[in-house]
Amino acid sequence: MRPVLVFRHTAEESLGVAELALRQAGLVYSYLDLSRESLRAFDPQQLAGLIVLGGAMNTDETEQHPFLLPEMDWIRAAVDHQVPVLGICLGAQLLARSLGARVDRNPVKEIGWYDLAPTAEAAGDPLFAHFAPRERVFQWHGDTFELPDGAVQLCRGESCVQQAFRYGETAYGVQFHAEVTHEIIEHWLSEPAGRQELAELDYIDPARIRAETPARLPAMHQLAEKLFGCFAALCAARVAG
Repeated sequence: MRPVLVFRHTAEESLGVAELALRQAGLVYSYLDLSRESLRAFDPQQLAGLIVLGGAMNTDETEQHPFLLPEMDWIRAAVDHQVPVLGICLGAQLLARSLGARVDRNPVKEIGWYDLAPTAEAAGDPLFAHFAPRERVFQWHGDTFELPDGAVQLCRGESCVQQAFRYGETAYGVQFHAEVTHEIIEHWLSEPAGRQELAELDYIDPARIRAETPARLPAMHQLAEKLFGCFAALCAARVAG
């Protein structure tokens, strides 16, 4: 069976709750650890789908992370071959840049729980039609992207406007982290790089994030179940076809 390939940039990133959606759809998946594994030939025709996870690097740090340039070529190749693509956080930024859009610093870093709202176009989209007028989701990012030419904006935020888009029929970028579990959030808050980043931001309170997480996670996981389930259905349809 053709697998769903998952691009992983750091060991701290994982599919989280998205893993269950892939399994329930009868799909197999495999990780490609771009920062540790040798780059290999990429054949989008052999894939059921492509998921591009987040990471601490920026899309323009191509000298420090030389895999980023071929990765963006691979993402564009997957889009061109109508492979279902889902970019999460850094993955959304890489998808946007691979489509010719600009990626820049957001005016503020978003770390913790933030509101977003679906656009009118989201009502007709299979992955986003179930979004309520206001959803609260987990974020951890400092960059943002412009909407690629020809893309459809699906969600907006107040402190970061671009939160989700669709390009074509099967390529999606989401800035937020619907996939995270309580364990993933706690790890990000506790590991040295995360602690250092938070210490430099006087407008982010880790204690507030920890206090809010138990109450917010169940609703976001219900949202994530539908979001990732619909993406998995796109991948399964490609396998069946």
